Formats: sequence, structure tokens, C-alpha cells
Amino acid sequence: MKYLLFSTTKGLVKKTSLEEYASIRRSGLVAIRLDSGDQLLAVRPTSGKDLIMLVTAHGKAIKFKETDIRPTGRATRGVRGIKIKKGDQVVSMQVIGKQKNEASPIPDQLLVVTEHGFGKRTSLLEYSTQGRGGQGVFTAKINEKTGKIVNAHLVAGCDNQSDLLIISKAGKIIRLPLSQVPQLGRHTQGVRLFRLDPGDAVASLTLL
Repeated sequence: MKYLLFSTTKGLVKKTSLEEYASIRRSGLVAIRLDSGDQLLAVRPTSGKDLIMLVTAHGKAIKFKETDIRPTGRATRGVRGIKIKKGDQVVSMQVIGKQKNEASPIPDQLLVVTEHGFGKRTSLLEYSTQGRGGQGVFTAKINEKTGKIVNAHLVAGCDNQSDLLIISKAGKIIRLPLSQVPQLGRHTQGVRLFRLDPGDAVASLTLL
């Protein structure tokens, strides 16, 4: 069975059968109930047996089994995926499919980029699978120099072909080979990928 997995900025996750969305009227349907002050962050299709990874702005990450999330109907609230502290929020949800769970000579990696242009890749082997709802582990050393994490992406460890595009809030953009982003441990801040003008910050990133 296929599912849709929802995640919110406050760390909630919800899983609903894809069949629940087979017929949607023009006026729309309620897909998820949100608490006051919370926002929908991402929606991803899943197999029901994947691994889920959530990353926060303050440098925390958690990896847990999708089976830890009980399927619920459309108009329902999520359950806690990660426990976050005041002022923090989830900035990325990644689905690790079966092919990425299997042993590989070159493990897949988590790419993170911060608002001040720092970034790195970290092997998924550094993230143990935990129970849903915990505080997670540090995925990056965040400080005033780096700024908060803007986004995170799952990348193949053997990917030497993709390029990383980073866009700033002022409209500037850089493109660099993914292979130039160093692989570093969780307790590091990364290296400067984008030298920004004073007052500017990273807005978004994508892989090509």
C-alpha cells in the first residue's frame, strides 16, 4: 500500500493511505489538521516501510522507521516526529527508500546548507535509527557564523554528476558540483559554499 506522509514545522508527522485522496472535489478536502501556529512543511509519497528523517533549523536530526507512524484518516492531527526546543523548527523531511537502506560501498549522505552559506555532506551511517518522537542527534554545529540550517537533502554517496544550486534572498545564485561539497562528521559546521553580501542570506537550494 502507498501512503502520503505529512510533516509540519513543529515536528509533527502524519501518514494517510493514498487511496483516501483518490477522489477530490473541486472545493478541496482537509488533508491534515494543524495546531495553532503550526504550518505544513512537506508531503512525500512512501511505501509504508521506509525510513524517515527530520532536520531542524538548530542543527538536530532524527531518523526513525515509517512503521512507527500509525496510518490515520485525512482530517486528523499528526503525531510527534521529533521533539524540538522553543525557537527551533523542522526545515526538512527526507524519505529514505528501501534501496537506500541496503548496505552500499558508498553510503548515502545528508546534505545541509545554512543561511550564511555553509554546507557539508554527512554519511547516513552516522545517524542511528531511533524511536519516533525523540530529540534526535546533532547534524551540524550551528553558531552565529554559520546561521541556522535552511534546508537538507538526501544525496547518493556515489553521485559525482549532480550540481548544487544555492539561491540567496537578494536574488544571487551560485552553481557548484556536488562533489565539491565536503563529507564531514555530524559535529562540524561545514565549509563556506557561498560568500554572501552583508545582510543577505540563503533562501533556497536545489540539486540538478
